[in-house]
Amino acid sequence: MRNIVRIISSIRITTTSFNLRTGIITGRRNYSYILPSNFTSTMSVANATYNAGNAAAVRTEFADGNISSKFGPEVINYFSGSPLNRVSFLRGSTAFLSAALPQAHFLLLNGDLDPLSTSNTHLAFVPFSVVESFIGAPYAQDEDDLIASYDSRLAAPPTLLFLGLDESDGDAGFEWAKREGGSVYKGRPYFAVAVGDWTPEGVEGEWRKTRLDLKLEREHAAILGQARAVMDWNNRNRFCSACGGATIAVHAGTKRVCPGFDKALQKDGDKTPVERTPCVSRKGVHNIAFPRTDPTVIMAIVNMAGDKVLLGRQRRWPEHFYSCLAGFVEPAESVEEAVRRETWEEAGVRVGRVVVHSSQPWPYPNSLMLGCIGEALPGGEEIHLEHDPELQQAKWFPISFVKDMLTRPAAGLDAALPEGFQEGDIRLPPGTAIATQLLQAVASNYHGGLKI
Repeated sequence: MRNIVRIISSIRITTTSFNLRTGIITGRRNYSYILPSNFTSTMSVANATYNAGNAAAVRTEFADGNISSKFGPEVINYFSGSPLNRVSFLRGSTAFLSAALPQAHFLLLNGDLDPLSTSNTHLAFVPFSVVESFIGAPYAQDEDDLIASYDSRLAAPPTLLFLGLDESDGDAGFEWAKREGGSVYKGRPYFAVAVGDWTPEGVEGEWRKTRLDLKLEREHAAILGQARAVMDWNNRNRFCSACGGATIAVHAGTKRVCPGFDKALQKDGDKTPVERTPCVSRKGVHNIAFPRTDPTVIMAIVNMAGDKVLLGRQRRWPEHFYSCLAGFVEPAESVEEAVRRETWEEAGVRVGRVVVHSSQPWPYPNSLMLGCIGEALPGGEEIHLEHDPELQQAKWFPISFVKDMLTRPAAGLDAALPEGFQEGDIRLPPGTAIATQLLQAVASNYHGGLKI
């Protein structure tokens, strides 16, 4: 097996052969990482430069393009940057999915959607032989036959998600084509399966809660983010929002269908299909049966002078903890409008120009954080908290002070005060949060490469 490079938090590099139980994914990726200029603790490996303490990176393979030359490189936040090609157009092909199963790696999620992990940095992936008896033959029928044969008397099968192909894994040996002479899709297939309270025998690992312990290596975090968000959506949509009837998962776990017929309604000996309650989801074009993503804006607002940034704290947060303001985007509202509205509602500050910095999927349960940097309007910098009681406090902090605080961010909401913490200091989110990346951009006086 090929050697890979493993990067750990102690700034030490070791090489190790691929081991299925370690959950390490091998192979060359189609992007590399470089550091923000204000970080110095780096290591160079092959064609990539990493910072073990920083959870964001930037893509460099697009650096020569016109857009990158004008706007700077693309920022890759934690939970993004998956090594998998989702090949979403193949999710409806039961022939492809059936062929992929025997050579796939499987991520197991328990009833709380905690992943089986080998450590706090690596997920555990198991082979098909471990889950074969548990999942059965999920793709023995095509989707139309599966829907037509629905029987409410039978227990629902385990939810199985196809996550994608790791095309860099040349040892997988899996290849598939829609037709002879057509495009060939190859690599290591990855699936996630909801196992509830079932625990496989002979598999090393433990169920780890990851929401407040975001230490997974970035590629593992991205795989978990996809699996957890879609699995959570499946769990929340077992019944149709239009008619209330039970739904079933199709399209490799990325669509739920309200079946039109139910064998349980047939009379004994009568094979005539019996229709369930009529449902609007079975007619016309609709989007009620697909995974949802909730767009959320999160913003670093700077004052007109450009030397202060607005931060707030909620009542439920630990003492001294501050972060960027945030809120959900409402229907028929642009990202820029949402930033202005939320900032005014929460802090009373009026915002003018808004630019998008980067985005971050947040699978708790299904948000897409749209990171922005905005500038307060002249005469609009006064803080007023009486509109929306969400914030306990909002303050303008000197950017120089925030830059100093960024050198020792909190490990998490429940973490102890960092070493050297003094009266007047504040705690900021860890590097895995997009809020910290926005503050890094403000502290460097750059948005992607555009000076603000």
